[in-house]
Amino acid sequence: MKKFVLILFFLAGLYAALDQPVPFVEPGSTPGISAAPASDSARSSTSDQQWRSGQQVSGSGTVSRVLPDDNNGSRHQRFILRLGSGQTVLIAHNIDLAPRVSSVREGDTVSFYGEYEPNTQGGVIHWTHKDPQGQHADGWLEHAGRRYQ
Repeated sequence: MKKFVLILFFLAGLYAALDQPVPFVEPGSTPGISAAPASDSARSSTSDQQWRSGQQVSGSGTVSRVLPDDNNGSRHQRFILRLGSGQTVLIAHNIDLAPRVSSVREGDTVSFYGEYEPNTQGGVIHWTHKDPQGQHADGWLEHAGRRYQ
């Protein structure tokens, strides 16, 4: 009988824990991050704290570090952006498919639209270019009034 009562209390606690409402986050509540349509059927999150792997996201940040190009496989221009929330993301811009972002320097502002992948340093934004096969949402970077895609 004691086991039955313990199991009953456990199941009641589990039900109560799983029956909690999901908190609502007001759109646009995080500075430096904006919602942008990934396609007709999907939208990006309004907060980098909510971004998920593979999600199309947009935002802007300040270049905190310019890194050497990654020349293994497809060549990528790389730099670190610090977002308004304080999070940092690596921008990996494929320069085999899109023009290099010219004269990007530390302290510059860069806007982006691309695919997010999380990592322990904050994440990576890639697919910041047009998809030559047309099967992925086209991304872009903007710097000094020019769009790179």
